[in-house]
Amino acid sequence: MTQSNADNPAGSPLAPFLPHGGRLRAAAREEGIPLEEWLDLSTGINPNGWPVPPVPGAHWVRLPEEEDGLEAAAKHYYGSPAVLPVAGSQAAIQALPTLLKPGRCVGVLHPSYAEHAHAWERAGHTVRALAPESIEEHLPALDVLLLVHPNNPTGALFGPARLQSWHQRLADKGGWLIIDEAFMDATPERSLAPICPQPGLIVLRSLGKFFGLAGARVGFVFAEADIRQRLAAALGPWTVTGPSRWVATQALEDLDWQEQTRLSLYEAGARLRDCLDTHGLPPDGGTSLFQWIRTDQARELHQALRRQGILTRLFTEPLSLRFGLPANEQQWQRLEEALSETLRENGA
Repeated sequence: MTQSNADNPAGSPLAPFLPHGGRLRAAAREEGIPLEEWLDLSTGINPNGWPVPPVPGAHWVRLPEEEDGLEAAAKHYYGSPAVLPVAGSQAAIQALPTLLKPGRCVGVLHPSYAEHAHAWERAGHTVRALAPESIEEHLPALDVLLLVHPNNPTGALFGPARLQSWHQRLADKGGWLIIDEAFMDATPERSLAPICPQPGLIVLRSLGKFFGLAGARVGFVFAEADIRQRLAAALGPWTVTGPSRWVATQALEDLDWQEQTRLSLYEAGARLRDCLDTHGLPPDGGTSLFQWIRTDQARELHQALRRQGILTRLFTEPLSLRFGLPANEQQWQRLEEALSETLRENGA
């Protein structure tokens, strides 16, 4: 399985760590630009995340406990009682492959979030890179189909009827459909979490992107009780810190903020799409939180923007760039000016 991550075109797929967006300190050091002068558009995280109030001191001095309101808030927000909190969906991504004996055939979208393929390969499974249009023909050979939905970085979506058809065909032979819905919060009506639990269906959610709480490391797994119990045993106790549990509970219960944020992200996503299109970089896909552009000039554009203190996410297979959202009007203007300058320099 060839990874789609940037800056690692020849690296081993089983390297200890894969590169990701957000490595701002490294970029600042390499470009000689102070950290505070950067505009980081590399992560797809909401730059205007949920406003975190001071955390009550008791949550720092006590071990994390269940029945503190987090599970109840998650059940209400996601629409399913079949929930297991985890330390960000990354914890589940790494542990789920270990619940099956090695040698399973796993279909994964490509390009997509490369940690999924990485984890399944490390656990001894065979990973097949799939284009969206090839899933149907490969499904009979798969034990597991893993979809990031909407996909990162392409923004690809599938209809609920098609997803449920694929799930049923996999479940009928004891297989799994795993759906990573890290970017689903802006369009909750498309989530499959509310139909969990069902045999062979596993849905991952996270507070990192829409809520802008990536540093809290809070995610959730929706699945049958047996899978949740085995996963919990593999992860061990206290997987989510007490302060993070408190913050997550408050964010999940803040319905007014969620409604306002869905509207503002929709508008910001459309503005970013129009901005890139106006500068001759029409997106090939995206979500409310990012836009994705395939171009043979991806490396040159990425480096030119870095020299101006703007960090984007470079992918090498295929050559492409992902742009996240600016946080305010000053940052929007800076992006506009940088794109104009960069495209003049590159003769575009």
